[in-house]
Amino acid sequence: MKATLNQLFEHQTLSEQEAYDVLTRMGNGEYNHSQMASFLTVFLMRNISVEELRGFRNALLDLCLKMDFSEFNTIDVCGTGGDGKNTFNISTISAFVIAGAGYKVAKHGNYGVSSSVGSSNILEHLGYKFTNKEDILKKQLDESNFCMMHAPLFHPAMKNVAPVRKELGVKTFFNMLGPLVNPSSPNNQLIGVFNSEIARIYNYLLQGSIQSYKILHSLDGYDEISLTGPFKVISKKGEQLLNPEDLSFLKLKEEHIYGGTSLEETSRIFLNILKNESSPEQKNVVTANSAMAIHCIEPKKSIEECLSIATDAIESGKAIHSLKKVIELS
Repeated sequence: MKATLNQLFEHQTLSEQEAYDVLTRMGNGEYNHSQMASFLTVFLMRNISVEELRGFRNALLDLCLKMDFSEFNTIDVCGTGGDGKNTFNISTISAFVIAGAGYKVAKHGNYGVSSSVGSSNILEHLGYKFTNKEDILKKQLDESNFCMMHAPLFHPAMKNVAPVRKELGVKTFFNMLGPLVNPSSPNNQLIGVFNSEIARIYNYLLQGSIQSYKILHSLDGYDEISLTGPFKVISKKGEQLLNPEDLSFLKLKEEHIYGGTSLEETSRIFLNILKNESSPEQKNVVTANSAMAIHCIEPKKSIEECLSIATDAIESGKAIHSLKKVIELS
């Protein structure tokens, strides 16, 4: 590690193979906490390169417990986190709206690191029991259209890194890796990122490696469609800059999508939206993100059709039913 750190401190980047090797050794427990913390903080001071991120991703995928969901046409919906905006769990709520609409969601997530409430925190609080048993997860996908892959159960090698990430309490390149290392390699992916540079790198990595994807970035820093201003949508077909009005929504204020200060408060918002008992603004932002995911799976549909499908999943009760069913199955 000393040689690698010196290389990085001299403003050099790692090759794909060097990045692969160092993360593999990190996963195998060959470095101490101080060495890992030093390594992680380098990437807080400069942008990660495409080669470095590809090497890190490949190492984690080789180390993880893989799932075979090839009988389903799945999508993962997640953000990198690390945007510091303290919104409610938009991507996780959207996952149940998408599932309620009849699509298969194989979500990969974790406890909050740079935020207090991650997707795993809230699902666990609501009664979902994590597992890495493929047959159980397939049954959940089949009967509720949703399953959750809690990252620590699928990336056991990363247990060595977890305490360091928690102690640092800031976003690291692992925030960027999360959406790239889903153990089931979903066919479709909706990914939110916290800056334009990461969006560009993701676009390089995902081209040719996944059936269909959309990368979202709101220009005011949200890692999702926030409806608080213009946002980018990047896919294999190119890049679009859209405004809330393009989806027939009014522009929101930041406080409209604030996530609260506790797990209990966030859970209440979560359930209220799925029960169609939330504020119109909360419902709209979830509908927008859900519709974009549906459009990712079914690009021949218009965005208006996808918005209608997402709205119906909430208003018909199918979204909350999907949540209740998967909790029951777990």
